[in-house]
Amino acid sequence: MIKTRLIGLLSHAKKYIVYTILWQWLALLSQVLAVFSIADLLEKVVADTVTLPFVERTILILALTVFLRFLCERMGARFSYLACVDVKRILREKIYEKMLKLGASYREMVSSSEVVQVCTEGVEQLETYFGKYLPQLFYSLLAPLTLFVILCKVSLKASVILLICVPLIPVSIVVVQKIAKKLLNKYWSIYTGLGDSFLENLQGLTTLKIYQADQLKADEMDVESQNFRRITMKVLTMQLNSTSVMDIVAYGGAAIGMAVGVSEFLKGNLGLSGTLCIVLLASEFFLPLRLLGSFFHIAMNGMAASDRIFKILDLPEPQNGGKTLQAGLLDVSLKKVSFSYEEGREILKEINLELPAGSFVSLVGESGCGKSTIAGILVAKNRGYSGEILIGGVKLSEVKEADLMKHVVLVRHNSYLFKGTVEENLRMAKPNATKEEMEAVLQKVNLLGFLQTQEGLQTRLLEKAGNLSGGQCQRLALARALLKDAAIYIFDEATSNIDVESEELIMNVIHELSRSKTVLLISHRLANVVKSDQIYLLKDGEIKECGRHEELMQQNGAYRHLYDSQIILENYGKEGKA
Repeated sequence: MIKTRLIGLLSHAKKYIVYTILWQWLALLSQVLAVFSIADLLEKVVADTVTLPFVERTILILALTVFLRFLCERMGARFSYLACVDVKRILREKIYEKMLKLGASYREMVSSSEVVQVCTEGVEQLETYFGKYLPQLFYSLLAPLTLFVILCKVSLKASVILLICVPLIPVSIVVVQKIAKKLLNKYWSIYTGLGDSFLENLQGLTTLKIYQADQLKADEMDVESQNFRRITMKVLTMQLNSTSVMDIVAYGGAAIGMAVGVSEFLKGNLGLSGTLCIVLLASEFFLPLRLLGSFFHIAMNGMAASDRIFKILDLPEPQNGGKTLQAGLLDVSLKKVSFSYEEGREILKEINLELPAGSFVSLVGESGCGKSTIAGILVAKNRGYSGEILIGGVKLSEVKEADLMKHVVLVRHNSYLFKGTVEENLRMAKPNATKEEMEAVLQKVNLLGFLQTQEGLQTRLLEKAGNLSGGQCQRLALARALLKDAAIYIFDEATSNIDVESEELIMNVIHELSRSKTVLLISHRLANVVKSDQIYLLKDGEIKECGRHEELMQQNGAYRHLYDSQIILENYGKEGKA
């Protein structure tokens, strides 16, 4: 059970596997030497021909073999460790590099929880595969042949019978493998599914508590856990049964070999020394394969894990262009752009949209009309669109993703803030930023004063900045975006779910930014887009209206209807508070 692609991927480990096998083989030879020495001594004791020099020589040989055996065990363990020491690092680097190549759109092809599980549990299984299973596989083939060559000079008949019985263990392993492969694939499928559910429920625990749906999700996870328990018990049962079968074959084969040796001794065809050698070494024909059998199930798990690893590594990579964008202001043009998340359900329908360099353009519409989908397309998160998108005169599909990220910044209503300090979060946008630059952008978003009452730039943030308010989180995300100093800024509902004061402050910053950058504001609240150079109304995946605020109001169409409705609701809310 060798996966050549896996070996090729981690070819550096080959020499350590060879060294491990070599030390195991030397340990076997030292054991054979010890057995022959003991057998000769016992034969002379029975024949009453033993001498003191012979005893001394035997003791010296035994001491030497014990030392050699100890050395071989230590060196074998060391090279076994070296064989697998880089496996985890290399595999995780390969997966990480693959995720970078997949880019922002990786979630279209693989879930985050599956990537995490494969990088942890799956890689751990492969560490054992390289450090234990592979060396034992080759050693278990070498050991019986070595013993046969040595013992055939003692008793050819017994040696041949022992060698014939040896293949019975691999046969039983192959039979188990056919049963186990399907079972272990199902095991990993259920395991990753349970991980998906656990991660989702953990991330949404607050929401579940609010709607008192936590018990419902707990019950669903109980069902999934029971399914996982059942498949785990099936795997363990299979392992126990296969171990029992291999024990019967191993010890049965050794017993047959011993019986033949004793029979030859009783017939006078074999001396006492030779008989003792056959009896004491018969089990060594089978023990390496028996030990291989104990590693077999780990190897099968490793094979199942490697299948999932290669499934990720084989994911088709999006076509990444080689062109770069020019410095300075950039314009954006969408011509007849269509997009679907799934076949038969078109989200965008031949969208035409222009963002002149240095302009302030807004995209409005009701929830679910496709506004965020356009934002996702512009930052290469959503791929597979049709039509043409130009940024600075260069086709989006021909732009290097890394260069695109330098020139385009997306700020969402839930931009991620990492656990650590405020400075560490800001330096993600500009690693070489000075203290003055970071404080300047914090001052722009009116967050510096608050942080100075804490620990300044060294203020520590909890996971997802849980120790800041919603408005403070959004202002910090905006400060990080400003520090990036990109050519194009896309704000996707950046003012939703925050207090009025923070919303007003953020909009002032966006308006100031629009004087020197190309800005696309996506908003459901039309009061925020009144000062835009151009407004596009998106409805049912199509651009229904476009123009300045005054022009759209005069058209007395869908935009005016939506704007008036919102104004009435906002005024009603103000009156209610009053």
